Amino acid sequence: MSRQTPEKEKTPLSRLLTGIAGAIVLFVGMVVFALTGIDIFGVVEPIDGLPTVVITEMVPITDDPYLIPVEQGFGVGKGFWQVFFTAPTGERNRALWVNGIDTVLAQAIDSAQRTLDIAAFEFNNEAMTDALSRAVARGVRVRMVTDDEHGLEDDDTTLLDLQLLNVPIVDDDRSALMHNKFIIVDGITVWTGSMNYTMNGVYRNNNHILQLRSRRAVQVYQAEFDEMFIAREFGPRSSDANTGNFTVDGVPMAIIFAPENDVIDTILAEVAKAREHIFFMAFSFTRDDLGLAMVDAYRRGVRVSGIFETVGSSTEFSEMKRLFCAGLDVSRDGNAGILHHKVIIIDAQTVISGSFNFSDNAVRNNDENLVILRDRDLAAQFLAEYSRLRFEAKSPEIDCDA
Repeated sequence: MSRQTPEKEKTPLSRLLTGIAGAIVLFVGMVVFALTGIDIFGVVEPIDGLPTVVITEMVPITDDPYLIPVEQGFGVGKGFWQVFFTAPTGERNRALWVNGIDTVLAQAIDSAQRTLDIAAFEFNNEAMTDALSRAVARGVRVRMVTDDEHGLEDDDTTLLDLQLLNVPIVDDDRSALMHNKFIIVDGITVWTGSMNYTMNGVYRNNNHILQLRSRRAVQVYQAEFDEMFIAREFGPRSSDANTGNFTVDGVPMAIIFAPENDVIDTILAEVAKAREHIFFMAFSFTRDDLGLAMVDAYRRGVRVSGIFETVGSSTEFSEMKRLFCAGLDVSRDGNAGILHHKVIIIDAQTVISGSFNFSDNAVRNNDENLVILRDRDLAAQFLAEYSRLRFEAKSPEIDCDA
């Protein structure tokens, strides 16, 4: 048995050197997190409301975000994520609707070797339809879930073309919406976001798509897809087991599905934690509780700024009047098409994204997905999109005394 060497008493000089070394280590850890999102000390808050699983994935880490060229759009990637934004010009000539971010999705479909599972609220995008036809021709198993009224029954859909290629398509067969928009490629990557897979979604509307190359994220989305495609479970009667709260390369991430899970309380918890600023871009924002939470944040000193889609923002159900009359910096979008984002950015770090509108139907009835990530570089891309849209937005004309 070995003898332990008695511990030597530390001298004042050794204590000073130890303190300096500790400070250097702490500083290095802060720099690493700022540059890469890797929380080497485990001090970044996880997403509330779900059990946390730490996943270490073999994903290449980059020190800095890198630009991804898109002719009509914006693209940036870092590590396990890529994000793309549409750049609608107001052009109505469909012959000029080319080389948008649908080409990125078409390339992802072209890369598939084994499987493609797609949940699509609407589907008529030409580039994606052609890419799926090529995938079927080379033997890739393609499966799809869609909404009944806005999917298979829509006059402009190209889903019927895919049915002729024997692609199995399941619709929700109910009055509420199957509102998801996500694609799982070869069980390796998942694409999600606000964008419907339509020509208008790419070339007329402000949208984003987010690629996650994460084994755990794919598992969660795959379970939700199988629930709809195989079990035929939609809406409130769906299982509530398909959630995830985990860390990928130091980036905390949560994935939640509505209406079977309490999505709105998760969003409210994130808003309540804001300390500096909240920016949002909202196609539909009619939830009173979220509107009140934004006002509360503003009153405790948080800067709150948001852009509403013009259509519907002046109705009695919209939260625009509440926020505007409380003194918050809100505006209406200036796009000739639709601002279709459903995004909240908190303290330049937390991004809330997905198909989930801030509405009662999203909370109670529609099939939706929400993803929350804490990554400053990703948040910076969404803040850049906010700046682009805010530049062309219009101040609302609201009579607060009416």
